Amino acid sequence: MEDIKKILVVSRMTRNCRVAVHQGISLARKYGAKLCVIHVVHNPFGRQGWSLPTISLEEEYQKILKDAKAELDRIIHQEQGTGLPITELIKEGDPTQEILKTVREEDIDLMIMLAHEEGRIEHLVFGRSNEDLIRKMPCSILLVKK
Repeated sequence: MEDIKKILVVSRMTRNCRVAVHQGISLARKYGAKLCVIHVVHNPFGRQGWSLPTISLEEEYQKILKDAKAELDRIIHQEQGTGLPITELIKEGDPTQEILKTVREEDIDLMIMLAHEEGRIEHLVFGRSNEDLIRKMPCSILLVKK
C-alpha cells in the first residue's frame, strides 16, 4: 500500500457514495496520496426506445442527483478546508468507459467504489457496471460495503 500515490473514488452521486468518499479521504490522508472523486453523469432518459412515460422517473432521478451532489460537495469542501487536496472530476457518458479512461489518464493506483448497486432507480440509471470495471481495471480496487 505504500506505493499508492493517486486514489480515485467513484461517486454515483447517490446517498451511499459518501461511505466510499470517506474511505478515500482516510486512505489519502494515511498514505499522503492525491485524491480524485469522479462523478459520471449518464442520463438513461436520453436513450432512444423509451415507450413508457418517464417524466416522473426523470424528475425523481434529478432530485436524487441534486440532493446527493449537495451532500458530497459539502464533504469534499470540508476536507479541502482542512488542507487535503481533492480533485473533483465530472464526466459525461458511459460510466464504465469514462472511469477506465480517467484511471489511465490520471495514472490512478487505487480505485474505490461501492461493492453493490444501491436500489432500483440506481440500477436503472447506472446499470451493472461494477462487473465490467472490475474485469477491465488496470489498477487495484477497494470495494466498500455500505
